Amino acid sequence: MSIQTPLARVRYLGSAKEGSHHWWWQRLTSLMLVPLTLWFVASVWWLVIGGATYEALQDWLSGPIAAILMLLLIGAMFYHVKLGLQVIVEDYVHHKGAKWTFLVIITLGCLVGAVAAIYATIAVAFGG
Repeated sequence: MSIQTPLARVRYLGSAKEGSHHWWWQRLTSLMLVPLTLWFVASVWWLVIGGATYEALQDWLSGPIAAILMLLLIGAMFYHVKLGLQVIVEDYVHHKGAKWTFLVIITLGCLVGAVAAIYATIAVAFGG
C-alpha cells in the first residue's frame, strides 16, 4: 500500500518530456523555411535571368542581408531535416541498436551538411 496519489505514481514515467519541445521546433523551423525558401527561389530566379555568372552570384551573396538570410536558411533547413528524420526513425525503427545507429548517422550527416553549406556560403561571400 502506498500513500502516493495516482498522479504521483505515474509522473515522469510517460514521455521523455521532449515531445512538445521537438514538435514546437519542427513547427518553428517550418514557418521559418517558408519565407526563406521563397526568398531563395526568387533570388536564384533573378540571378538566372540576369546571366547567372559566378561573379553575379558572389556579388549577390557578398551583401550582408543575402549572406545572413542564406545562413538562416541553411541552419533552419538542416535542423528541420534532422527533426523530421528523427521522428521517422523513432516511430518506425524498433530495434534499439538500429535506432541508435540511425539517429547518430542522421545527426552527424546533418551536422556535416550544415557545416559544409555554411563554409561554402562564407567562402563565396568573402570571395574564396
